[in-house]
Amino acid sequence: MSKKLTHIDENGRANMVDVGHKNPQTRTAIAEGFIRLKKETVKLIRENQIGKGDVLTVAEIAGIQAAKRTSELIPLCHQLQLTKVEVELNIRENGVYAKCTSRCIGQTGVEMEALTGVQIALLTIYDMCKAVDKAMVIENVKLIEKTKTDL
Repeated sequence: MSKKLTHIDENGRANMVDVGHKNPQTRTAIAEGFIRLKKETVKLIRENQIGKGDVLTVAEIAGIQAAKRTSELIPLCHQLQLTKVEVELNIRENGVYAKCTSRCIGQTGVEMEALTGVQIALLTIYDMCKAVDKAMVIENVKLIEKTKTDL
């Protein structure tokens, strides 16, 4: 027996899931990812010598902007009133680790915003470094925490 998906109506049309019956809660999600880089590229980032500018600052801002616009990028994703988005980037020996925390008070989760923030931060690093590193790999992007708390 197949389960009818709640976002497909009786005419087979896709609809956003109705969360109107849910009580608002404080919701938080944390996602992480990594971009593997050549040691020379890491050194250039660390020394702020990439031609396009300050890689980490630009990527952090890009990740925040992307998280705020998630519902415009992903079909059927609810538009949320975010209360926090934080993107943290840390240089490692072989690349850059990214973590995005998103929070809202709402009726649905914020994991897509956290995942989008991480992906776009890493893609921004890729874009800014592509002239000097042809072997970059974005990897291990995943949700690492999701919580909800009653108000």
